[in-house]
Amino acid sequence: MDAEVKTKDPRIANAAAHWGPRFTVNGVNFSDFKDVMSSLQSWDDWCRVWSARASEHEARGRAALAARQHASACEHLLRAAATYHFAKYLFVQDMAQMKAAHGKAVACLTEALPFMEPPGERVLIPYEGKHLAGVLRKPRNVEKPPIVLMTMGLDSTKEELVTFQQTFLDRGMAILAFDGPGQGEAEYDFPIRPDYENVVGPVIDWLEAKRPDVDAERLGIWGISLGGYYAPRSAAFEKRIKAAIANCGPYNWGALWDKLPELTRAAYVARSHSKSDAEAREKAFGLSLEGIGAKIECPIFIIAAGLDRLCPPEDARRLASEIKGPVELLVIEDGNHVAHNRPYSYRPQSADWMAKQLRAVNSA
Repeated sequence: MDAEVKTKDPRIANAAAHWGPRFTVNGVNFSDFKDVMSSLQSWDDWCRVWSARASEHEARGRAALAARQHASACEHLLRAAATYHFAKYLFVQDMAQMKAAHGKAVACLTEALPFMEPPGERVLIPYEGKHLAGVLRKPRNVEKPPIVLMTMGLDSTKEELVTFQQTFLDRGMAILAFDGPGQGEAEYDFPIRPDYENVVGPVIDWLEAKRPDVDAERLGIWGISLGGYYAPRSAAFEKRIKAAIANCGPYNWGALWDKLPELTRAAYVARSHSKSDAEAREKAFGLSLEGIGAKIECPIFIIAAGLDRLCPPEDARRLASEIKGPVELLVIEDGNHVAHNRPYSYRPQSADWMAKQLRAVNSA
């Protein structure tokens, strides 16, 4: 999966060596990854070059829309959305470039939503005087399905989650993927916050009040990377959550700070709205699961990866040992961060587990 690169920029070399599985399993064409990575010489060119490749897919999508070829338009636009997303991914040194790519990712996903199978709906959830943007999708032919809240990490957004969504939809569950504080469309208005139950709570309130077409009494939460902190944290304090999945989250983000890659630290500085690395490091210690496990009463499925360079499997083992309620721990020994290189080792298994917990119609 690695792309051959000839560059003296260690950030590009690192990306080529480690990011291929994530990009390709979440919607970027493998040849695109190889082509773009082999052409890059400097991280400063990252957003521009990836955006140029994304624009090719967007053009195909818009041409298909004009011709009313909706299936093709959806395919092209979803690929464009994912590719634009990775153009802005961790690219925080030029906010104008980043915002332009991000806007394109959002627009392409939004235009694809009606033609997805099953279709998606863009929703705006009231939050602290503004809104959190999300995507709601429901399985076909299931009346009032259970629903899974999808919480993402530091550098992911709802535009990256399409392939993850399908595993839940195929098993009779609805999904709500939303950009929380410090993520995606909300990252400009709201900084990352550790008390994520105060984000999830208003989301559940909105579902209960506005969406009688889903069963908020059968509600689970799923999170990857930093979302693997948000999900268990939310489950500990928001008792309307009936089950949780945490994939490769940190136990204490601050304790990992000094070992994090340069680009990851820079992204956290930006998305925590910090003025310096030192301020961000101090804030990172607030994202800790110390004392949280004993408060988690609902069933939880914890996934860890043996080769994770960001959130070591020891963090997951520690959390699992402290859980009060039913817990299942899956360690994928040859998995990288979020085990993107081994999606078949946990995606179906964890979705089956969630379907059983929420009594989904396809959970036999």
